[in-house]
Amino acid sequence: MTKDSAPSDKEKILPLLEETLDVSRREVTTGRVRVSTETHERTESIDEMLSQARVEVDHVEINEYVDEMPDTRQEGDTTIIPVVEEVLVVERRLRLKEEVHVRRVHDQTPWHEEVTLREQRAVVTRQDDDVTE
Repeated sequence: MTKDSAPSDKEKILPLLEETLDVSRREVTTGRVRVSTETHERTESIDEMLSQARVEVDHVEINEYVDEMPDTRQEGDTTIIPVVEEVLVVERRLRLKEEVHVRRVHDQTPWHEEVTLREQRAVVTRQDDDVTE
């Protein structure tokens, strides 16, 4: 049988079936959860030594005549700064009037403080009783 010819008596036409597929989607709730946060506070103690530096200034009377200006010098933690004045005599001479002694003093002071720290945690609770389909 050709395309253009009609079926003959010997030939039979069998109808064929065709299947089709229809696909769709839908949302189904299978459960619910609730998320909340909890904040917990705790207090911790801090004990620490705090350091500080301060200076003490002492004026030390010398009252000696010198021929030239003395240099500033360091003796341990003490810086010695000479102070001179000119004194009118028959001639001019330098007299070491005093020295300023500057000493570093280191102190430590105990320090105590209560500190509050916060911590959060997430709490997840499943709610199965609200399930709907």
